Parts: sequence; C-alpha cells; structure tokens
Amino acid sequence: MSVVEDSRQKILVVDDDPDITGFVEMSLRVEGYDVAVAHDGLAALQMVRSYQPDLMILDVMMPELDGIEVLRRVRADPVTTALPVIVLTAKGQTPDKVIGLQAGADDYVVKPFDTLELVVRVQNTLRRNRESREVSPLSGLPGNHRILREIADRLRTGKPFAVCYCDIDGFKAVNDAYGFARGDEFIVTLGRKLLEAVATRSSAFLGHVGGDDFVVICDPEDIRPLTEQAVTEFEKAADALYDPEDRERGYITVKSRRDGVKDVGLVTVSIGVALSTRRPYTDPRQIIADATEMKSVAKSQPGSYVAVDRRSGE
Repeated sequence: MSVVEDSRQKILVVDDDPDITGFVEMSLRVEGYDVAVAHDGLAALQMVRSYQPDLMILDVMMPELDGIEVLRRVRADPVTTALPVIVLTAKGQTPDKVIGLQAGADDYVVKPFDTLELVVRVQNTLRRNRESREVSPLSGLPGNHRILREIADRLRTGKPFAVCYCDIDGFKAVNDAYGFARGDEFIVTLGRKLLEAVATRSSAFLGHVGGDDFVVICDPEDIRPLTEQAVTEFEKAADALYDPEDRERGYITVKSRRDGVKDVGLVTVSIGVALSTRRPYTDPRQIIADATEMKSVAKSQPGSYVAVDRRSGE
C-alpha cells in the first residue's frame, strides 16, 4: 500500500488577461496538474474556498480587487492561510515583488515568463509546502505522513525492519508541575537524543508523531544498541531540566483536583517494538498499531523499558 496521494494536484490561476490564463492553464495541464481559472479577485476568493487548490498563481495587477489584496485576505483566513501562492508581476516592477513577498507570497514570476521557469517554480513551491507540512514544528523532525510513507517504502522492499514507538513516562506530571514550556524542553531533548542515536546508523529513520511520541525505524539488529544509547543519554539530560530540589529528591509533587497531592518519579522512556517479519504486513498502520500495543506493555514495567513483540505471526 502506498500512502502517497494519487490525485492530481490542483492549481488555481488568477489573471484578468484570458490569453495569459489560457497559456498557463495549458502549460500546467501538460505537466499533469488539474487547473482552474479565475479572471478577477472576487472570483478568486470564492474559488479558493470551493475549488480548494494546492497552489494559486496570482497576478498582482488586476482591476477592482488586485492580487495583493486577494493575497492578504487569503492569509487572514485561517482556512486558507497556508495556501502556497506564486505572484505574477510585470517586468521591472520591483516594488510589486517586494509588496507581494511582504504580503505572504511564497514566490514570484516576472511577466513575460518562460514556461519552463513557471513549471519549475510551481514544482518547487509545492515540494517545499509538502515538506513543511511533513515536519513537526517543535522538533523539526518528519511528521506522521512522512513516517507512514517511510514504512510503506520499506514494506515494498521486503527487507526486515523494526518500528520502535517511544514516549516519555511521567510527562504529564512534568507539564502539570512546570508548565508546557518546560514540558517542550523534555520533548525536544528526547528527540535530540534519539536523533543522535539514529545518526550513527545509516539505515535508521526518526519521526515525531506529536507530543512526546516518537517513532524510530531501524534494522532489527540495531534495536538494542540504538535504544540503550538514546534512553541512557536522555535520562542524563532530562535530570538537568528539573528544579534542583526535585532532582535531588528524585520526584516531583503534583496537585490535581481528582487525585489530590501526588509524588511522581523522574521521567523514564517506554518503547514498544514491532518487527516487520512477525506477520505479512500490508498497511503501515498495522505495524504502528502493534508497536503501540507493545509500548503499553513497556509502560507496565518499572523504569525505562523496551518491549519487543516476539509473538508468532498471525
């Protein structure tokens, strides 16, 4: 199974000159894109909502509602704020380029333009947008979509691999006692230590699911050395993130309405591991589910623990 979307990417072309929109539409359709056209700013704003393009090519100079105002409204709307936009500017109109970029344009093309240049800029803008959506803003690591794609790619090769699902034990208590900003420091630290362990193994991959959850994909023989290095280094680094008095006594005191006052030990790491050889996986989500199940087993054990799924295949 591939997790990469098969549908054609949609591009909205906005220009009051029908010759230009016709030329751009034809050029992009040849490249395999689905293309829609609008000839004024108001129609463009309506189509951004109804057509839901993956990218908009927007002329700056249009009567009534110009491209800059269209761009500002697109960026001001939470639903469309992340839409990639390439603005078209007349040759020599440097202020238009600057104003467009300041208003939130991702790139610009100068008219008259070369077809190849336009296509390359469209491809690059879409690629950058896709990559940015696949990256966790907190850790800078690949996110869920990229993790699933990595697993799908490895399933296709047939080469054995392991999926390690990691999270921090006692993380909620850290957030409750110190606040989310301090909690983020623990998340970033785990991500950094996992990355250091992954970096020494050429075939290993690290992704950030969200919160304190990470996924490592590696060769089965790397499970033990990789996880031991990451956990050991994380526990050392995490100690320094506590207030001195909490670190010295080995626990933090947390108050809640439901549980009252509770003492919670310093953070540890639970890791659940699923092996691609355990059964004939066809969907990346199946092996993620098994790794998640093993993480629950790891959490039932004291301290940092790695639980590997050794059950026979189904």
